Amino acid sequence: MAQPRGTEFPSLATLGLLALAAATVAAHWLTGGQYGFQRDELATLADARHLAWGYVAYPPVTPFFGRLSLLLFGTSLAGFRFFAAVAEAAALVLTGLMARALGGGARAQMLAAGAAVPFCLAGGALMQYVSFDYLAWAAAAYCLIRLLRDGDGRWWLGVGAAVGFGMLSKYTMPMLVAGVGVGILATRWRTQLRRRWLWAGVGLALLVFAPNFLWEARHHFITLDFLRHIHARDVAEGRGNGFFSGQLEVTLLGAPIAALGLWWYGFSSAGERYRPLVWAYLVPLVLLVIARGRAYYLAPAYPMLYAAGALVLERGLDALHRRHRRPGKIALHAVLWTALVFDAAVAAAFTLPFAAPGTPWFWHALQVNGDMHEEIGWPELVDTVAQVRDQLPPAERNGLGLLASNYGEAGALDLYGPAHGLPPVISGINSFWARGYGDPAPRREIVVGLPAPFLQRNFGPCRVAARVWNRYRVPNEETSDHPYIYVCGPPLAGWPAFWSGFRHFG
Repeated sequence: MAQPRGTEFPSLATLGLLALAAATVAAHWLTGGQYGFQRDELATLADARHLAWGYVAYPPVTPFFGRLSLLLFGTSLAGFRFFAAVAEAAALVLTGLMARALGGGARAQMLAAGAAVPFCLAGGALMQYVSFDYLAWAAAAYCLIRLLRDGDGRWWLGVGAAVGFGMLSKYTMPMLVAGVGVGILATRWRTQLRRRWLWAGVGLALLVFAPNFLWEARHHFITLDFLRHIHARDVAEGRGNGFFSGQLEVTLLGAPIAALGLWWYGFSSAGERYRPLVWAYLVPLVLLVIARGRAYYLAPAYPMLYAAGALVLERGLDALHRRHRRPGKIALHAVLWTALVFDAAVAAAFTLPFAAPGTPWFWHALQVNGDMHEEIGWPELVDTVAQVRDQLPPAERNGLGLLASNYGEAGALDLYGPAHGLPPVISGINSFWARGYGDPAPRREIVVGLPAPFLQRNFGPCRVAARVWNRYRVPNEETSDHPYIYVCGPPLAGWPAFWSGFRHFG
């Protein structure tokens, strides 16, 4: 079989991909320490200190890399985000390598990777499972492309390993599996069902996923309860609305490249052998529409489309060259790269925390990117709790507990509290609930994030001791939705009864 064009100058193209990926990691590292830990990161950081094969809100991969970050970098904010940035950068390289495997040269590989840069910047800006899920989908797509190109069934092992890793990262991976399954059944590749390598890949995926599955079984599949709650919340709040317009936000000006890729897989004669990849995109799309999922859930499906779309563009540029239309080729090339650079600049401007707090661009970025609001004010929250503790009479400090409502508050108190000599935080949210309320149980609590009516029903009279604030006066959930810090006595019904009904998800 003839070697694909991508092998003509592998060193030059590969170096270009690695340089682009390294640039994204550097951008994340240089800007990543600007504000503070985001609410979701605080939960991950707390879970990273309690390694397990599963957690209520997510599988174990993200807390594992969080723990590795803590070992290497301590509580450095940029360090904590390092592996998420590396995961996105690795997916970017795989995007270029997909173009190479399809037959693309250096230009196609760089165009494909360039189209993937915006989500690479956005997805790697925080330590979150989105980053590792994105890498898992990209790895599975790359292995599938190699399988379809070469017909070597051993690539099913790569697909299986990627699927297993994806299941340990985020539970949207079954959507890709469904897409690949339909693609195999609906095309001439259905003969693969009789090949032992496919079933070996299935076995490998199940083997990798098995520890998390066993954890879920031991915990009564608690994550299903969590996911049902989150889905009901998202639907009620309309977070799945605008799914199709949201795809343009995910792809930006790379959308035409993705559309070309989908066309090439689905309708061109050259892409016929790769037809299963059409289904690998369309089936997750349909499932997410039916489930009213959020727009960015489909983001990991785009690298394989960028790869094919970049190949189409490269061949189009070559056709212009053969027809002696060099000015047209140069103009089109300039337009493509201008669009991709613009995309990268837009993504950086609104997802990387490079603007100094309080500056005009800082406020503009916060208007566009709501997640940034939740990176501000956590040290001030814990400082304020410590001041409340210090104002209590000595007798009331004995047996004192900290009770937090959401995982941001609980994670912040868990992170910053020991430096103030604060007691361990207790919370009913997600995996915090399983860690209990301590022994002996607190006799008095400083309470953060719970509304006064709830406290009145469960704790009796409580007093307002302080108000949440942050030095930049950024409105967020803490300052706007539940700004008061209370001091309460023990639960009226006793700790065991109260705790049995206090578990909640978020």
